[in-house]
Amino acid sequence: MYCKNCGEKLNEGVNFCFNCGFKSGEGQGYCDKCGVKVNSSTCSNCGNVIEGYNEDLNRETYNNQNYNSNYVARRPKSKIAAGILGILVGGLGIHRFYLGYVGIGILQIVVTVLTCGAGSLWGFIEGILILCGTTITTDADGVPLSDN
Repeated sequence: MYCKNCGEKLNEGVNFCFNCGFKSGEGQGYCDKCGVKVNSSTCSNCGNVIEGYNEDLNRETYNNQNYNSNYVARRPKSKIAAGILGILVGGLGIHRFYLGYVGIGILQIVVTVLTCGAGSLWGFIEGILILCGTTITTDADGVPLSDN
């Protein structure tokens, strides 16, 4: 999926564009299927019908005046913090809670309790893998983890 406002490729399941801040599915000027700039109600590249296309709408005005007011710029979560939390207290799923994966965090607690602590190995290994950058590269909202 692509942002209809700026044409940026969107990660699966995100609610807004990290580039321009528009809510997914909102905006005008780009095809949401292929990301190509559109000048009519049908994409000339893929044939997608652009819903809500308004030819009279001045895109410059639209972009500046209708900026998504719900957009909140957030700092990305730290890969180092998540990795260290995984290594030190991974059995409690604290690193998963930190990244917003609440369900898996709860599951890690349950597994650790049911295995009398042996399940904490799961969190320890995940912490190492997070630091290596081979697993869990984004938080629960799809924001990539930062290196600091």
